[in-house]
Amino acid sequence: MPSGAVVIALDERGDNLSSTLFAEQLRGWRDSGTADVAFVIGGADGLPKDIREAADLVLSFGRVTWPHLLMRALLVEQIYRAQQILDGHPYHRAD
Repeated sequence: MPSGAVVIALDERGDNLSSTLFAEQLRGWRDSGTADVAFVIGGADGLPKDIREAADLVLSFGRVTWPHLLMRALLVEQIYRAQQILDGHPYHRAD
């Protein structure tokens, strides 16, 4: 991971943020000058406790276990959605 990167650990025990709150979290890091964000995806047994504790954010996409490759696709979509929210694009419509 890049030195100084914000670390986001993906784990079922993490915070279950809405897409809008996830976007706001990313905006906060961006606006504070953070250059890198690193995402850590665990295996079927999740992430070790020490990795979760060292992360700046532990994020959950639900309590179910997702296959690693599918989790990557879900994460990319949420990063794209966050970018669209921050740009005010209608891709994401809040209820």
